[in-house]
Amino acid sequence: MVIAMIKGRIHSFESLGTLDGPGIRFVVFMQGCPLRCIYCHNRDTWNMSGGKEYTPDEVFNEAKKYLSYFKYSGGGITVTGGEPTMQAEFVAELFKKCKEAGIHTTLDTSGFADIDKVKELLEYTDLVLLDIKHGIKEKHKLLTGVSNDKIIKFAHYLCEKNIPVWIRYVLVPGFTDAPEDLENAAAIIGELKNIQKVEVLPYHCMGAYKWKKLGYEYSLEGVREPTSEEVSRASKILSEPLKAVAK
Repeated sequence: MVIAMIKGRIHSFESLGTLDGPGIRFVVFMQGCPLRCIYCHNRDTWNMSGGKEYTPDEVFNEAKKYLSYFKYSGGGITVTGGEPTMQAEFVAELFKKCKEAGIHTTLDTSGFADIDKVKELLEYTDLVLLDIKHGIKEKHKLLTGVSNDKIIKFAHYLCEKNIPVWIRYVLVPGFTDAPEDLENAAAIIGELKNIQKVEVLPYHCMGAYKWKKLGYEYSLEGVREPTSEEVSRASKILSEPLKAVAK
């Protein structure tokens, strides 16, 4: 019997990324996403029919070209999207190959995933970059199209398995920056004991042109970027739970 080789649908690669985990990284952008974030800067990754198909071997062989950079910088491979857990079986096979080769693996995810479908993938994951879109359920749904219940459950599973996590929070003026927004997100973070770092990412509109190119309206037209002071304030509030854990 011939067993078909699993394939993943990939949007693009970045060969020497420095913003998606520790060190220098080979970044894989997967195609497909179940969320509909109104500020998404990768709008062209939503559709599962886009991109190009690759086997795990093909992606691994491309990534290992940069092995010397990984070893020198403490880097590795990061799989992002889109939402990589939509193709969890493919990413698990890729990460398994990376672990066998001693390459550090990072999963950049919204956490909107069914636990049973990602358990194997997480066994080969060294670090998770977890996006906390919003701490308030109703506002989360307005911002992304889905509730945050599944995401919170995913975060607690990572904590249970003691998988290291870096939290990412996009600060959007008028949408995610109110005191109650930040306090609720901080409360979620405070329930987790495996958080190593909190990164506040200032909103930007650099992906707006992709919406227009695809023929969609960009609803945040005119929304300003947060000031450095606002980013610092948000970072202080969201990082406070880490100080409590350290004590």
